[in-house]
Amino acid sequence: MKPKRVQAMFLSAAHGTINRNLPRIVQSLRLLDQKEIWWRPNAASNSAGNLVLHLCGNIRQWIISGLGGAPDFRVRDREFSERGPVPRRVLIHRLENTVREALRIQRRLTPEALAREYTIQGFHVTGLDAVFHVAEHFSYHTGQIIYITKLKRARNLRFTRLPEGGKKNR
Repeated sequence: MKPKRVQAMFLSAAHGTINRNLPRIVQSLRLLDQKEIWWRPNAASNSAGNLVLHLCGNIRQWIISGLGGAPDFRVRDREFSERGPVPRRVLIHRLENTVREALRIQRRLTPEALAREYTIQGFHVTGLDAVFHVAEHFSYHTGQIIYITKLKRARNLRFTRLPEGGKKNR
């Protein structure tokens, strides 16, 4: 298989992961009221609002700055110390814009850029590592935001379902 094909498959999978999870975060935020977005179950945990700010910071640092070359102005501790209320619409807008900008950068990555070494957040990683990290990290925190929403709403959010018409497992 040619490097361009592998590159396209990898980036498509990373984009798919983020594009599948972004609407889940947005829907979760829309189900929570402003107070619930900033609710923390305990002092050792983060609110959904903190997690959204953290995702924006992580994506910006790893993709937009790390791979895209934009200035890195992240102050990671602020993502967790914020107590809100940053309005829901602002959180959603910030996350959607950050994701859109990162995906635009990822689409331009060549096989050489994916193989190149970068230093991001003090880690020495390849471009492939950085893209994989962001997709994995986004999924991890999506699950936390969904869990917070389920705790507050006490219902199935119906984000997952099996494909219809497939063969039954034997």
